[in-house]
Amino acid sequence: MRVLTASDRAVLVECADLDEAMRMHRAWADVPGVIERVPGARTVLVRFDPLVTSAAELASALSATRADQVQLVAGPEVVVPVRYDGDDLADTARLLGVSVDELVRRHGAAHWTVAFSGFAPGFGYLVGDDPLFDVPRRPSPRTRVPAGSVALAGRFSGVYPRETPGGWQLIGTTDAVMWDVHRDPPALLVPGARVRFVTADRVAVSAARSAVVSGTSDASAAERSVGVRHADAGPNGPPVPAPALEALNPGLQLLVQDRGRPGLAALGVPASGAADQIAMRDANRAVGNAPEAAVLEGVGPSAVRFHGAGVAVITGAEGELAVTGAGGATRRIGHGVPFAVADGDELHIGAPMCGLRFTIAVRGGIRMPAELGSRSTDTLSGIGPAPLRAGDMVPLGDAAPNAVEPAPLPRELPAAGGLVVLDITLGPRRDWFTATAVRLLGEQEWTVTARSDRVGMRLHGERPLERAILDELPSEGVVDGAIQVPADGQPVVFGPDHPTTGGYPIIGALTDAVRDLAAQLSPGVRIRFRVAS
Repeated sequence: MRVLTASDRAVLVECADLDEAMRMHRAWADVPGVIERVPGARTVLVRFDPLVTSAAELASALSATRADQVQLVAGPEVVVPVRYDGDDLADTARLLGVSVDELVRRHGAAHWTVAFSGFAPGFGYLVGDDPLFDVPRRPSPRTRVPAGSVALAGRFSGVYPRETPGGWQLIGTTDAVMWDVHRDPPALLVPGARVRFVTADRVAVSAARSAVVSGTSDASAAERSVGVRHADAGPNGPPVPAPALEALNPGLQLLVQDRGRPGLAALGVPASGAADQIAMRDANRAVGNAPEAAVLEGVGPSAVRFHGAGVAVITGAEGELAVTGAGGATRRIGHGVPFAVADGDELHIGAPMCGLRFTIAVRGGIRMPAELGSRSTDTLSGIGPAPLRAGDMVPLGDAAPNAVEPAPLPRELPAAGGLVVLDITLGPRRDWFTATAVRLLGEQEWTVTARSDRVGMRLHGERPLERAILDELPSEGVVDGAIQVPADGQPVVFGPDHPTTGGYPIIGALTDAVRDLAAQLSPGVRIRFRVAS
């Protein structure tokens, strides 16, 4: 095994093959200091607590484990009905040197096992026992792959749980539901499960779901009755909740966020949560909320209306802030300063002068149903509340445990065109790049582009990073802040909603201390990476 640096709080362990990776993933469940393990095609990503162990101590403990000491236990059998009608079916058969009928027959006859999960919640990487199936990815990924698409790539087969971009070869479709947060477990194809693909006319779709025990979400019955409502529901619609916050202008994006869903990456679920955790922490402290209270995270000029009296605060990005009362009078409010509001007051947030994302906290917190232990909106997987639209109402809590106090002094956040230095660690795949590219990563300025979001911050540099190894990298776990380099050589810095596994090489990762600052970088900001000792 090789133990590689993945970040200042994670290592990537490179195993001999998939079998060893699966065994090591299970063997390291009780290693002191390990927070999370994410298996890949031949690797295991191990996140650790630096207050409990160091990277060197962890590497020593992991390396002392023997793969043959771990027994792999077979999981449940799941039947997946398939209509073999995929857009790439004929091309894939030609790549494999067989007829379409032969491909379909052997795909159904093979014994498939879910080796690991990743890419998206409910996406299982299935490995089979037929050596025929070793298929290259498409040279150009599709921007839209429909949910339920059955696909092949490399040695793996898989089913897309929801509509996403993707580069696998599409051979069929299924109506089986791959992911349902109201099910226990939510994923139909869990690691270890044995899977049989059968043609759809031979079995009912319901058979594919019978292997999964029905359950409920982790929200209580009372919580499940609470959620986003629309102000224009009409006299016969549900009553407007109070206290509540109404989105008048959601701006470019207005989301419910909290501390996220850490620890579920092995299921393909990103941590998500507030992109700027410092801004959320300061905002909740300012209005007396518990640290885990949900807030609103926004981008761009926005406006909300308060239904009921309360106390609120704005942190994160800085811009003009004003409250207009029901009578029309307007008053300015300070950044990070708690302010009282009356029923009908409207909060207007101007374009940020520095920073990108603002945080709105209201005393009592945003009251929404929890999904997988969090109220956060995950923009990649669709878990959590949908992004707010004009007229949407979000209910508020009516109690907070602490007193109101001003937030700390505002941080220095960059404006468009400003220069920021971000500390990084190199690895785990720095050896996939030329020495010039590794040097260029730190020497060259990179500009944040407008094609950035919570999934990833896309950068542009005058000179792209050149690969030394042009092979296809098997899927492996990635961390928040990882700097992934796709084929065009322009880096992408992963944000809180990033895929939990990836197939492009990672040249480095942001240190934990600068991830909140990175979340506040708007398009046009210039970046220099500095390698941390």
